[in-house]
Amino acid sequence: MTSSAVGSGTGAGRAFIGSFTSAGGRGITVAAVDRQTGALTVLGATDTVPDPSYLVLGHGPGPGGRVLYTVSETEHGAAAALDITGDVPQPIGEIRPVEGSGPTHLALAGGHLLTANYGSGSVSALSVRADGSLGDATSVLRHEGSGPNPGRQQAPHAHQVLPDPSGNWVLSVDLGTDSVRICALDPANGVLRTHGETALRPGTGPRHLAFHPAGGHAYVLNELEPTVTTCRWDAGTGILEPVGETSVLPEEPTGGTAPVTYPSEVVVSHDGRFLWTANRGHDSISVLALDATGEQATLITTVACGGHWPRDLALDTTGRWLYAANERSGDVSWFAVDLATGVPHHAGALEAPAASCVIFA
Repeated sequence: MTSSAVGSGTGAGRAFIGSFTSAGGRGITVAAVDRQTGALTVLGATDTVPDPSYLVLGHGPGPGGRVLYTVSETEHGAAAALDITGDVPQPIGEIRPVEGSGPTHLALAGGHLLTANYGSGSVSALSVRADGSLGDATSVLRHEGSGPNPGRQQAPHAHQVLPDPSGNWVLSVDLGTDSVRICALDPANGVLRTHGETALRPGTGPRHLAFHPAGGHAYVLNELEPTVTTCRWDAGTGILEPVGETSVLPEEPTGGTAPVTYPSEVVVSHDGRFLWTANRGHDSISVLALDATGEQATLITTVACGGHWPRDLALDTTGRWLYAANERSGDVSWFAVDLATGVPHHAGALEAPAASCVIFA
């Protein structure tokens, strides 16, 4: 395992880039963010955690303390906590098994770290200790079901887990069962229990969802069909209700052949006016306008993602810059967002082999 540091991040924002070490990635890369130009500059990297494909930031001990959490997307899935005080993340405690295979996503809720385990079709909860390190798994909630796609939906495949804006519920998106489960997490003992399950159109293969900033709607991005499903969300009752579906790609001209496309990530603007999706295969970013209610989504345009196979899409903390982690071309591209139209304009790129995600502090 190796770690390296370059330069200093003093006075700049920071980004953390996850990547697949098994495909030549650096592991976790720390970069300084220029808020004026969107540019990323590498500060350091570490490959102490294998295949850290998704990251999330949490609060650590001490004033202003931050901890970076990552999955290890391997057959024997794991998660880890890292100190990000310096330019090279340092492990806090031991890498912990999640009691599930192929964890692809993680989130913090109720004093626990949650992981979505794609391979085993389950969601795990791990305790978070006072120093930010991880304890053992306190609960593993196994999904059940399948879908009509024989190659991808023979069994459950939990792809994302996240708390709702109220903090009272945990939602898990399952590509294999064409559904979103609504769960409750007991913060006292870390036990997850299913509250309900929302069925989506069979064969769509939901991958990720994002909430409208007002909290009353959620947008589910489907991987097996290039669409986004708009849902009403009632935090009082924990009910998710699909109300519409919108294509994220333009219609092909008569006689044209569209590339096979697997959408990967959905992001909503901070003001709730726009929604973006990353589209692998089509290698594009879709721009959709949301109406004032948040219930109507309209495709405006698509723009090139700046590379190949955009696995992740992220908006920086200012809302002015959009970033695409292009896994197969090995780079992270950044785009200046036109705040009036929502259209992103390519502004630069950073080499990042096997990039899988980007998050911001």
